[in-house]
Amino acid sequence: MADLTTSYLGIELKNPIIVGSSELTSNIGRIKLIEESGAGALVIKSLFEEQIQLETFKLEDELTANNELHAEMISIFPKMEHAGAAQHLMWTRKAKESLSIPVFASLNAVNKNTWIDYAKKLEETGVDGLELNFYAVPTNFAKSGGEIEDEQIDVVKNIRNAVSIPIAIKLSSFYTNPVNFISNLDKAGVEGIVIFNQLFQPEIDIETEKNVFPLNLSSEKDSRLPLRYAGLLYKNVNASICASTGIYNGADVAKMLLAGADCVQIVSTLYKNKIEQIASIVKELEEWMDEKGYKTLADFRGKLSRNNSNDPWAYKRAQYVKMLLKERPLD
Repeated sequence: MADLTTSYLGIELKNPIIVGSSELTSNIGRIKLIEESGAGALVIKSLFEEQIQLETFKLEDELTANNELHAEMISIFPKMEHAGAAQHLMWTRKAKESLSIPVFASLNAVNKNTWIDYAKKLEETGVDGLELNFYAVPTNFAKSGGEIEDEQIDVVKNIRNAVSIPIAIKLSSFYTNPVNFISNLDKAGVEGIVIFNQLFQPEIDIETEKNVFPLNLSSEKDSRLPLRYAGLLYKNVNASICASTGIYNGADVAKMLLAGADCVQIVSTLYKNKIEQIASIVKELEEWMDEKGYKTLADFRGKLSRNNSNDPWAYKRAQYVKMLLKERPLD
């Protein structure tokens, strides 16, 4: 039988299937089912800056609750129980203690001090590694892409100096030159790169004329972008390469590994096909490897990367021109 073991962030996984950060990884029953279904690892639902701010506001509320105590109350302070970062940290610790597979924390922060402080707090929960989510919504017309990248590299360096557990960066695809930025992250000491984050995109209901917030699932076509970058990054960075977005079945995993990924993250397929889909993905990958005669992932990983591909156009922009020049381009 095929050996599916792989290494991610310097940690051995029994297979390359990681369940990504989502509501699926925020419940003890579901994370145990994820482990039972055969996942190699999972990423706990992210801790967001908003949760940290809420915790701060709650503390300030409690410390100043009696500051304006008079015969008639001047202010009424709302109670905000069971919310914020403290609960998230307790849950992360409980999740780690409940599972035998590797567990990674996920952090979405904004302020420099917040990144560092909560990276250290998450490390204290006992997790195996830390996933930092980097993105910058382009609302500031005055800030250049270079400034944003410099700020993010600075965050990485500070966190790298503050924690000892391995760090992965989960990126959006919205960088002018993603491979250059990833190379700089690699030099800054990160152990893993996750390509790419499925970011929330706003929607508008034209009947009510209001902003709405639909569930943002990926489609199988979305896998082509991380596949391209896995193929470009293979053997060009020291960090582990984890492909994410649009990965639904064992065939999709095989494609990412052929391109050069060390592992994959899945979420949308579990929403559509239930958590038990993990077992199907693992079985499909094993059967494909057996059919091809591959004993280990190393036997074929990166076989169709840019470095190893016989097609010089496979990872270049001119690829689409070549396709359109065909007599029947859709065949």
